[in-house]
Parts: sequence; structure tokens; C-alpha cells
Amino acid sequence: MKEDQKNFVLFAVIAGLLLFAWPYATHWLFPQQPAATQTVNGKPTKVTPGATPATDSPTAMRDRAVVLGESPRVAIETPSLKGSINLKGARIDDLMLVEYAETTAKKSPPIRLLSPSGAEGAYFAQFGWQGGAQAPDQNTVWQASGTKLTPTTPVTLTTKTATGQVYRIDLSVDPDYMFTIRQTVANVGAAPVSVTPYSLVSRAQRSKDVDQWAAHVGPVAVADGAAKYINWGDIEAAPTQLPTTGGWVGYTDHYWLTALIPDQHIPVALQQRGTAKQTYQADYSLAQPLALAPGKQASYTSRFFAGAKEVKQLEAYQAKLGVVQLSRAIDWGWFEIVEKPIFYYLDWLFHLVGNFGVAIILLTITIRGLLFPIAHKQFESMARMRVVQPKMKALQERHKDDKQRQQQEIMKLYKEEKVNPLAGCLPILLQIPIMFALYKVLLLTIEMRHQPFALWIHDLSAPDPATIINLFGYLHFTPPGFLAIGVVPVLLGVSMFFQMKFNPAPMDEVQKQVFAIMPWMLMFMMAPFAVGLQLYWITSNCITILQQQWLYSRHPVLKQSMKKEAPAK
Repeated sequence: MKEDQKNFVLFAVIAGLLLFAWPYATHWLFPQQPAATQTVNGKPTKVTPGATPATDSPTAMRDRAVVLGESPRVAIETPSLKGSINLKGARIDDLMLVEYAETTAKKSPPIRLLSPSGAEGAYFAQFGWQGGAQAPDQNTVWQASGTKLTPTTPVTLTTKTATGQVYRIDLSVDPDYMFTIRQTVANVGAAPVSVTPYSLVSRAQRSKDVDQWAAHVGPVAVADGAAKYINWGDIEAAPTQLPTTGGWVGYTDHYWLTALIPDQHIPVALQQRGTAKQTYQADYSLAQPLALAPGKQASYTSRFFAGAKEVKQLEAYQAKLGVVQLSRAIDWGWFEIVEKPIFYYLDWLFHLVGNFGVAIILLTITIRGLLFPIAHKQFESMARMRVVQPKMKALQERHKDDKQRQQQEIMKLYKEEKVNPLAGCLPILLQIPIMFALYKVLLLTIEMRHQPFALWIHDLSAPDPATIINLFGYLHFTPPGFLAIGVVPVLLGVSMFFQMKFNPAPMDEVQKQVFAIMPWMLMFMMAPFAVGLQLYWITSNCITILQQQWLYSRHPVLKQSMKKEAPAK
């Protein structure tokens, strides 16, 4: 049916624009944040990188266990974290996320987030001061008040300089992923001093996760109330500096985050910088140093997040601690208004039934149920279009030499018969943002990571591992990506085939061929995507088939037209 063909073409065009052209359009319509500037002698001048010190870059890599044993340490132990604090340099450089495993294997080790300098994948946070006489640096060995940092036992690090300044770092941690760092300096010497507390995160290499337009991986910051998703290459070319009051700076992997969170009420300069050797540092420093007269002391409190990007946890920190837009560590994008409700409903269903795959099926049923009245209207419109089809053909034949008159008569016919030729487009237009939003939810949220469904599906956030071409793994070779077709993508193709089979056949032979091959093209296209998304699509197709059968029974004129249009055998 021509109306169906138009709807399908419209869907394909919009979906293509959405998936491929949108990131380029947003880059053009919403350009990246320009380099920060300040006014010098009445002229705007680019801000130069701050004086926050760069960390050491050892050339000799050693075994992590060896590096961990080279300096005194304070253990970290919480329900979510396990690791240690390096007393040399006051660094949190050893941290594992005990609730998350690297793989779905039973004996898989936990995710290692931070590693010390000198070990493979060095990644750590450091806290200190700039300025002052003999301020502690990365080689300073601090004295600790205890041997273990837990949610109930904070630890204080202290050191004293020869000129009479006492530096102290009070460290505490909650049961989840947030450290609180209170930096204090007391001037017990005879001369005034000026010092500036700073915090930095150093990363020796890029994330192994892939940075993609739908899910940012790499440097990130929130400044002036807006999230800045920064490319690795940008900070290799030139440092990015963001003056702000309220915000944070750090690095995001696909599921993990480190974030330096300064006092949200004091102006600071956030900074991201990198080198051609792909070593990176995120840091901040106060806009104004702390001036201390003899006998005075000053303190500065900040926070450090190191953990999983759990949606509810990030939003809880944002609400309770006043951290500006911490939840934007998850790159929701422009469809956040649709994605968030889908996530919360899906998460509620998961906790209700205990199986994420079943939750996705129930979500699909809910969405299709909500859209059913619109689908019903669509079918009614299709039925009316079928009824007036002979009259339309007569008008087209009668006015074939006068296209303007032909269009006028057809529009008059639509009005008389109360037919809306665009009614069939609405369900498609509504499903595009829903489909894309679900794709983003399944791609971004850690809540689905490593969640099993049934049988061989042990991770709904990954593609189907049961690839057919190597006999489900019995043949010991890995097929190329475009041939890695699993059982679930095949089921997707089959369900799409039957759904399209129940639609009226196109009159044009070329379109018939396109419609015939489309399910199998989608099978190949969807194979690399998460099984959870494929499960949603399969369920949606099955529901559509059932809805079609019921609606055809309510509108027999459609079925009769299909029989008439069926090719003679």
C-alpha cells in the first residue's frame, strides 16, 4: 500500500538522520566551549595553564605488587571499595570496585580503577599545596593516624616543614564511592606564608573503552552549570581551562568515573591537559591563595569520587552534597527527557521480577500498550484509505493531464471521507525517540552490565555470543564482525519478516524486493548491538503481529484488500 510505503520511507529517512547526521548537526549548531579568556589591560587574553604541578612520569614499568610494596600505605576498606593510600605523596593510587567483576566468569577479579605510578595503567589522585616554604610534594612521606580507612574510621595525614608549617589532610570515605578531603595548613613559623591547596588526577594512558558519539569516554568537566565532554586529542593539542564556581573535573570510562569535586561555593580553575605521549592530568586550583600570618591556620574541604556510574547514586550525591550536575557524568544527550523515565521504569521492573530480560519484555509490552490507541487510529486511517482507493484512482485517471486539479480533487476527497493520509506516520514518529532512548539506556547504564537473561545469554549489555558461523564456539576461530551473527539476531530477522509479511504488499516490484530483504539486512545491522536492545525489538515485533491480527479482524476491508493485492499463483 502506498501509504505504508511512504511511512516506511519516512521512518528510514528520519532514523538515518537521527543515527548518523545528528552528532554532526549538534556539533555545527552547538559548537564546543571556546577557550577560557580573561581581560588583561582591557583586552581579552587566553587563559594560560595554571601552576598545578604535573606528576612524575616513571619510564621503568614494574609489577603492581612490587610498586605497592615500595612505600608505606594505609588500607582502604568499604562495602564498595578496597585498596590503599600511598603515604608517599598523599595519593589514592590503589583502588578496586569489589562489587563489579571484570567479566561474567565466576572467578573473575574485581574491576581495578586506580593503580600506582610505575605500574601498568597508572591512574591516581593526589592532594597537596602550591607555594609556601618547602610545601609538601610528591616525594613527601606523610605520617598517618591509623592503618585503615573505613566509613567509620577516618585517617589523618600530617607532615611538618623546617620553616614551621604544619600540613594536615583529613580523609574520610562513605560506604559507596565518595571520599572527603579536608586540607589544613597551620603557620607556626615566624613569617607569613601564602599557599594554595590543589587536587589532581593523573592518568598514564587513554581508557581502553571506546569513545563514541552516543557514549562519551575521556576527559569530562562541569563548569558554569554545563557539562563539557572533551576529546583526548583536544587536550593533547592544548590545555583546557575552565574557571567556575561549582562543578567538577575528571575522567569517565564507559561505566566508571573519577571526579575531583572542589568546594561548590569557592571560585576555582578546572583544568584538563595531556601530552603527545598520551598521559593526562585533570586538576583544579583556587583562584586566590590562602595568606597565613604567623600563628594562623586555614582549611579547605573538597571531595573525590571514584567508582561506578550508578544513576541513583550519582543523583543522590548531586542532591545531598550539592555537587553540580554530577549525574551528567552519564552522557544522556538530548533525549534525556525520554531516557530517564525509561530507565527508572525499567529499573523498577527489574527489582520487581529479578530478571533484566523479563523487565525489558515487560517494558516493551507497556510501551506498545501505551501506543496501541495510536496504532488503532492508524489502522482506522488505513481502512478508510482502502475504501477511498478506487475513488482516488478514478480521480487520478480523470485529471491525469492536470496535476494541480488532481491534487485539489484528492484533498477534497480526503476531507469528504474524513481521511488523514498522515495519520499512519504518528506511531512511527513516536517510536523513533523511544527506540533511540532505550538504545541509550541499555548502552549507558551500568545497571544492565553483566545481567543475565536465560540459557546462554549471560550479559544483556553485550552482543549475542552464540555465533552461528563458528558453530556456537565449537570451531575455534573468531568470525569477523559483519559475520558474527548470533541466534538472537536471527530471531530478530525472522520476527521482522513475519511482521512485514502481515503488512499489505507494495504495488511496486522494486519496493517488494526492498521489503523482502530488509529483515535480513536488519539482522546483520543489529547483530553487534546489545542483546537487550534486540530482545526489545523481537518482543515489539511479536506484539505488532498480534495487534495486526486483532486489528485486521476489526477492519476486514484491509484483509480483503490484501487478498485482492496478493499476486496470482
